[in-house]
Order: sequence, then structure tokens, then C-alpha cells
Amino acid sequence: MVKVDVEYCGKCNFEWQCKMLQNFLLQQKPDMEMVCHKGRQGSFEVKINDELVHSKLQSLAFPDHQSVLENIKRAEQGQPMVKTKEQPIENCAIM
Repeated sequence: MVKVDVEYCGKCNFEWQCKMLQNFLLQQKPDMEMVCHKGRQGSFEVKINDELVHSKLQSLAFPDHQSVLENIKRAEQGQPMVKTKEQPIENCAIM
């Protein structure tokens, strides 16, 4: 069984991001195990089977959900993990 562990910043209110990722992944892979837990400030760190595949602390972006799913499939097949793609950052402009 593939295990996904997400450390998120509780102070930044990233729990909802973790729950969105969890809902997406469980719809696609109901047999996987995922845990969301509060951690360091600014964090959204995704590990699959204890291997870091995404770090918001390094990239300043959230992971693309489909990219995380692809890594779960790779883990199931015993293939090496790859760095996840990042969600596009939405620009905010005041007019």
C-alpha cells in the first residue's frame, strides 16, 4: 500500500489544501493511505513512502494534484519518484 504524508502549515491555514489533495487522490486511488499533519510555517511537503516529492518551502508553490497521483502510480509499480509539477500561480492585480 502506498502511503502519502503531507506536512502543512497550520498557521497559514493550508489544511484545506491538504484536504483537497486528499479528496482528489482518494477518488482516484481509494486503496492508498494519506495523512495530513501540521508542521513548519509555510510548509506543504508531500512524501510518498517516505520520499519527498514536493516541497512548498523550496518551490513556493503547491503541487499539481495529477502529478502527485502519477507519482503514487509510479510507487505502486516500484518505479522511482519524479519531482511533482507545481500548480500554476495565479497573479493578482489591482486595477
